[in-house]
Amino acid sequence: MLVLAFDTSAAHCAAALLRDGAVIAARREEMAKGQAERLMPLLEELLAEAGLGWRDLDAIGVGIGPGNFTGVRISVAAARGLALALRIPAIGVSTLEALAEGTPRPLTVAEDARRGEAYVQHFTETGADAPQLMPVDQITGARRTGSAAQPAPGVEVLPPALPLAVAIGRIAATKARTPQPRPAPLYLRGADAAPPSDPPPVLIDG
Repeated sequence: MLVLAFDTSAAHCAAALLRDGAVIAARREEMAKGQAERLMPLLEELLAEAGLGWRDLDAIGVGIGPGNFTGVRISVAAARGLALALRIPAIGVSTLEALAEGTPRPLTVAEDARRGEAYVQHFTETGADAPQLMPVDQITGARRTGSAAQPAPGVEVLPPALPLAVAIGRIAATKARTPQPRPAPLYLRGADAAPPSDPPPVLIDG
């Protein structure tokens, strides 16, 4: 199975091309903005580097967050469009699930959500709790990974076992063997955008 996976849920544009779980090509570019303009050219470059084309793909893997609202929407929209055009499945994979991939369980994934909070999910050998947003000082678990996982007495902090896009691709390949819902953004926090302060226009009956 040939899977193209990508993620723009944070200040980066990351992508990986995998065949049967083995990495053919991968790239990650750090960027605070511009993911919408950079994503498709990056994917085309990755395919060209491997001597492959869009029609060679068997599935798409996409990061669905939690993370930056705009970044998540960029990737999810791209994945849905590609899946529709190529008639292949698009598989959504959460950032937290990807960070846990290949790491010993039990494991607590804690990813920085700013404002003193973190996106947290607990993984066991048989499953996982629901992801949640919580204060950083309330994170539990003796084994942790993620950008909000801080060393503390009795706490083992591990680096992610795989690059993010590679982990997304491997998980997507596994999930693609069974029917999956269309990818959708995973939001654990409300939008930061404030409603407009200007009064609405007055409609005048003609």
